[in-house]
Amino acid sequence: MKRALTSRFLSKLLRPSNLKRTLFFVVVDVLLSYWTLLLAYHLRYSFEVPLEFGMKLVCAFCIIIGLKISMLLVFRIYLVPWRFFGLSEALKILYAHLVAYLLAIICFAALDFWNILPLSVVVVDCILSNIIIGCVRVSKRIVIENIPRSSPHATLIFGADTQAANVIKSALSGEIPYYPVAIIDSHKVNWGSYISNLRIYPFSACAELIKAQHITSAILTKEFAKPPLEDIFQKLSELGISDIKIAQTLSASSEHEQPLKDISIEDLLSRPAKDLDKDVIASFISGKVVLVTGGGGSIGSEIARQCQLFGAKKLILLDHSEYNLYAICEEITTAIPVMMSILDKERLCALLHATKPDILLHAAAYKHVPLCEDNIQSAIENNILGSKNVMDCAISAEIPKIVIISTDKAVRPTNIMGATKRVVELYAQNVAPHKSEIVAVRFGNVLGSSGSVVPKFKAQIQAGGPITVTHPDITRYFMLIPEACRLVLQAASIAQGGEIFILDMGQPVKIVDLAKNMLKLYHREDIPIVFSGLRPGEKLYEELLIDESEQKTEYDSIHVARPTQYDINKLQGDISELLRTHDKVGKLREIVVEFNHQTHKRGEGDNGTTTTK
Repeated sequence: MKRALTSRFLSKLLRPSNLKRTLFFVVVDVLLSYWTLLLAYHLRYSFEVPLEFGMKLVCAFCIIIGLKISMLLVFRIYLVPWRFFGLSEALKILYAHLVAYLLAIICFAALDFWNILPLSVVVVDCILSNIIIGCVRVSKRIVIENIPRSSPHATLIFGADTQAANVIKSALSGEIPYYPVAIIDSHKVNWGSYISNLRIYPFSACAELIKAQHITSAILTKEFAKPPLEDIFQKLSELGISDIKIAQTLSASSEHEQPLKDISIEDLLSRPAKDLDKDVIASFISGKVVLVTGGGGSIGSEIARQCQLFGAKKLILLDHSEYNLYAICEEITTAIPVMMSILDKERLCALLHATKPDILLHAAAYKHVPLCEDNIQSAIENNILGSKNVMDCAISAEIPKIVIISTDKAVRPTNIMGATKRVVELYAQNVAPHKSEIVAVRFGNVLGSSGSVVPKFKAQIQAGGPITVTHPDITRYFMLIPEACRLVLQAASIAQGGEIFILDMGQPVKIVDLAKNMLKLYHREDIPIVFSGLRPGEKLYEELLIDESEQKTEYDSIHVARPTQYDINKLQGDISELLRTHDKVGKLREIVVEFNHQTHKRGEGDNGTTTTK
């Protein structure tokens, strides 16, 4: 019992704390300051010091030491843990010394101490003290960084920047369970130089380093854009490195954030924002009343977040889903929730006339291709009639800007969903807008949206597989939801009415490659990929541009499609007939002449069901 109490007491005594660290360094600094003063005094008199050490000299020593300790406290040097001492702390020690010794000189001049403590002694002591106290502070870090150690997490750092130094510092201090052994950088000028004792190598040296150093992990010091990140990921995967992390820049307010995050499929599919103009978006949104239909959905909720971020005066979110509306309004507490269907034209018109929004963003739609194939009547009513209601009511209420969210599936559509969205585009381009400007914005798949393939694959992996892909050659365009929504707002800001804007979605991605990359990220390459056959209405390849006659805008990532003329009275009649007829597919073909309805059965288009690993 006595031994346990003693052990507990010693453990508590030796446990680091701010008070213990401050007391330790104050004592050390006092002793070092006294020693440097004696050394400076001896150097001044060539080690033949006069023996007159009276009270005045003791008082002078106390003044210098007291001022020095006080300034080190003022500059918060004692709050810095020993192992985290760096260049900024070294500079603070220098500033503390300069201030302390300047005050000491003023005091000695006032007290007439120069006859016992020459100015040369003070200057030499200032230099010696700054060097020695700084060396003591940095000593622990030098020892830690130069101790050779082996680790089960020998790590490559990608990116020679300040974040690399922070990662190395965190690793050496034990904050993260990795031990960096080398740095990889793409800039030739950096090759052969060092950061924190780690040499910088070109990308071509990865294989040799991994083999020689038994490296098992990699840390990326920044969120690389898609082309280099994909190359790095594929190369590391080929070399057997599956533990890949991305270093995060932590904000001061986010104490619980982790310094490292796992690389995700969203990271691999993301790309740099080429020409995002935040000033243009801010001037378009700031101070405006904005209404978003489908405000609780994947796209609508992110548009709402962006509108709040860019300073919307008032945000009105309309959705028929109670839970979705509740969820987004819990996040954006200042938003005004309106729970209704866009099929209720009377209430919708009353709402728009009452609220008079400056901007209406119409994101409400049924978007899931197989569900729309199985529910043609509902898809036509919601997507076509609902969108027509939104535009008619908005024009009636003289809303200045009406933005319709469209899809790449409206280009030469092969499914009901795409055809309905194409009808909406035709209506938006040909209806008389009166005092409103109507614009449609077309883009492809967004990562993480409801019905997206990424969450589906995640669920299948977590369930132990298999992953189901419809066809080995199927490709899709992908964009992150925030990027897509910001570009929607940017396109709307430059619209003059009647345009269909097309967002540059980058290069298409093979879905089977996406599945393989997700299996690598989850370390489940044992799970098979099963090809189940194209679903009804599904294309192998999506398109964004109908032909080569699109116009360009001032932004490379935003194009304008050639307008399609359609007599609005005929279109009104065709839509009315479409709602009444039993042959809805035939009528859709009549309205959308390029509509080529595909009705695949399971297993068609892939030579039967196949499996791969």
